[in-house]
Amino acid sequence: MKNTRAGRFTALLKHCVPFVAAVAVTTVASLGFAGPARAADSEQLKHGEYLARAADCIACHTSNRSEPFAGGVPFNLPFGTIYSTNITPDSTNGIGGLSDAEFISAVREGRSKDGKRLYPAMPYTSYTQMTDADILAIRAYLRTVAPIAKPAPANTLGFPFNQRWAMVFWNLFNFSSGRYQPDATKSVEWNRGAYLVGALAHCQECHTPRNFMQGLSGKSLAGAQLGNWTAYNITPDRTAGIGGWSEAELIAYLRDGAVPGKANAAGPMAEVVENSTRFLTPEDLKAMAVYLRSVPAHNAGETQPRFAYGSPIQSVNQIRNQALTVLGGGAPADGRTLYNGNCASCHGWQGNGVGGAAAGAYPSLLHNSAVGAATPDNLTMVVLHGVSRQTNAGHVVMPDFADQLSDADVATLVNFVSSQFGNPAATTSAQKVSKMR
Repeated sequence: MKNTRAGRFTALLKHCVPFVAAVAVTTVASLGFAGPARAADSEQLKHGEYLARAADCIACHTSNRSEPFAGGVPFNLPFGTIYSTNITPDSTNGIGGLSDAEFISAVREGRSKDGKRLYPAMPYTSYTQMTDADILAIRAYLRTVAPIAKPAPANTLGFPFNQRWAMVFWNLFNFSSGRYQPDATKSVEWNRGAYLVGALAHCQECHTPRNFMQGLSGKSLAGAQLGNWTAYNITPDRTAGIGGWSEAELIAYLRDGAVPGKANAAGPMAEVVENSTRFLTPEDLKAMAVYLRSVPAHNAGETQPRFAYGSPIQSVNQIRNQALTVLGGGAPADGRTLYNGNCASCHGWQGNGVGGAAAGAYPSLLHNSAVGAATPDNLTMVVLHGVSRQTNAGHVVMPDFADQLSDADVATLVNFVSSQFGNPAATTSAQKVSKMR
């Protein structure tokens, strides 16, 4: 399976100062908001495993599935390549030589063992709110994984991006150290959700637009562009965000990556579901949904929800035309023919999908957030690279078409799908498809 989590952070880094993942460990759940760290015991280890899995640590720190947490995942940037670090307990190449205090400092303050500042793609700007107990639970769990004596490849960043001292000034304007403080006017569940979303799951790191310094802007969770993928608006605006979603639908999406009639997770979000959110408890998922439905709403001018677009094809003759072309030549096929040859067998000739709400269903292209979005970027990436999403109910797969269709054919197909089933204003070109491959 493609490492889409690496792709997600690579996309983020293209819009941000580079990332040196000295100790990029994360956490998603807490048994409480305060309390002293405990000696490692079975309860703490179980909790730490839950946190590490929920936070998807394995995706960014595993380039080879046979060597979990050993790092080496490449992040290819316009100004060089960086590699994720080894977070196994190996004392030389991993984090075995870090004290608990050094580990906490790296995660929560963005400081490496030698005092150097980490780059903000390691989201310590969010993790600063984490409790000692949660951080040390992850540390306790990581001590139990197999140590692997494998150094991370050397980063190849050019000047001035390899000058980490400049982070002093970035932090001055974009980072404020501090622990999460519960809001006494809100419920325990709401506070739990705020801690999960804001501090631990760090949803804002992908879903919040960035300022000119690439720090998080004030439009929290209003949606952002991450390279070729769009992280959509997840504020409760009824048109631009998730205001038209029920609490149950939000929980289902985080758990399964699919809500029929609304959205299906692909790319980076599919991997988040696969490695992270499907393992969260029902209580934690509900707390996240409660909190997300309460944050300030944002709308950048949208007039119709993404999932509200689409009408089915009325006659099969609408998708019958000329022979398809593939890479290598021939007369160009039009959108209806490309749809008939590549999509109709799974998504139905009318675009209604096959299988309804079943776990392994082929989703409808009508009332689908990716097809109804203002830009067809996510739809294009799905056509090029397919979908692979392991859920608790099974493995959801869509094949990729990058090797079967030319840039021009992908653009033609995407434009047809958008105009027929989604937002007709969302168009792309062969030139843009070429850049997105």
